[in-house]
Amino acid sequence: MEARAGNPILFISLAALLLSLSAASSVDPSPFQTQTIVLRSLPRPLTPSWLEFDALETSDSESVISLELNHVDAMSFNKTPEQLFNLRLQRDAARVKSFISMASKVDSVDKSAVGRPGFSSSIISGLAQGSGEYFTRLGVGTPPRNVYMVLDTGSDVVWLQCSPCRKCYSQTDPVFDPTKSRSFAGISCGSPLCRRLDSPGCNTKKNCLYQVSYGDGSFTVGDFSTETLSFRRTQVPGVALGCGHDNEGLFVGAAGLLGLGRGKLSFPEQTGRRFNQKFSYCLVDRSSSAKPSSIIFGDLAIPRTARFTPLLRNPKLDTFYYVELLGISVGGAPVRGISPSLFRFDATGNGGVIIDSGTSVTRLTRPAYIALRNAFRVGGSHLKKAPEFSLFDTCFDLSGQTQVKVPTVVLHFRGADVSLPATNYLIPVDTQGTFCFAFAGTMGGLSIIGNIQQQGFRVVYDLAGSRVGFAPRGCP
Repeated sequence: MEARAGNPILFISLAALLLSLSAASSVDPSPFQTQTIVLRSLPRPLTPSWLEFDALETSDSESVISLELNHVDAMSFNKTPEQLFNLRLQRDAARVKSFISMASKVDSVDKSAVGRPGFSSSIISGLAQGSGEYFTRLGVGTPPRNVYMVLDTGSDVVWLQCSPCRKCYSQTDPVFDPTKSRSFAGISCGSPLCRRLDSPGCNTKKNCLYQVSYGDGSFTVGDFSTETLSFRRTQVPGVALGCGHDNEGLFVGAAGLLGLGRGKLSFPEQTGRRFNQKFSYCLVDRSSSAKPSSIIFGDLAIPRTARFTPLLRNPKLDTFYYVELLGISVGGAPVRGISPSLFRFDATGNGGVIIDSGTSVTRLTRPAYIALRNAFRVGGSHLKKAPEFSLFDTCFDLSGQTQVKVPTVVLHFRGADVSLPATNYLIPVDTQGTFCFAFAGTMGGLSIIGNIQQQGFRVVYDLAGSRVGFAPRGCP
């Protein structure tokens, strides 16, 4: 009887063990996946090769433009790597705040101002504190005057500072004088181009006025006009742009902004026929490469190795590039608690996921971030913890080490899995060996895929095909 009494217990224990093993294997049958990261400190800013010279890299083809891009840190002299990194995080916070504000006010734009003197409302743009992170050099007017322009996928309107200036911030080149250009032309209030502005104005001479306001309170106001832009041998006439006579904010060095957003007045949309509505960029990891980043307009912008995900259209907000993020994997296993429903935008236009070149750190809606962070902490439990740093709550003390193993991270978009290099999510935050997990949460519904996570990929914007692509190892 005693032997019989023991048999059911033994049977139940074995059954429970087999059941637990079966459950574990069904959840994650593969071993935990890691990759090795070579540790490098914060990069020092490199002076662009063309900062003092007109040495643009372009294509000879009229239907293709290829340009060097440089990070805005190259405009900031006499600052330590730590100072530059902290400034970058400050710009990032202001930009994200501006984006969330923009998304939450999509129904508040007043388009009834056409034909009125002045403005009844302002446009809230993506660029906060001049925080488009990358800039290039191009010519404006006839004959062309070369200037630095920030390139930004979160803004639409192209603009630059113009004389006479009621108020202009400091820029590297002389302020553009439209009276010295043969190709400069004003736009009338009744023009279709003027009506494309979300908040147009009109002066006493019936000339169109524009105003763009940013989330930090900076703004640009002036004449809406058309002008020729020159990319060395390639001229693009008739580009609608703002000629700003009152520009207040913290724009660093550059003369203005080349908007690369999805709206009707962005540079890609205006030049769609010429460049077939295609452009791509590749942003280098500045801690490991001295090569410049680059941007290409035209058919050559699309490499064969790109994997594409469809662009989504937000009917309430046409500036941003929305994509469908289905989930995220850490260590080869899908993160529990992250579902597609967390990344959808609602009927008011809030929420969703955008790809942005000017935001540095990827922001995820709070529940998704917490689930991702916790999964990474488990996978990185062998790493020595460090205190929180700024917006980063998951940091490690890796001082004295040259390389470590970290969990893999994969972003699962519809139709495209993007496997991130370790340097795209574990980044140095000082010169003492502190590294942090380069994601952050946001209380808003909007999620943003930032440029740290895009490093090394050629990110392709095929507006004609309504899709965004990612090609690994895409920098030349």
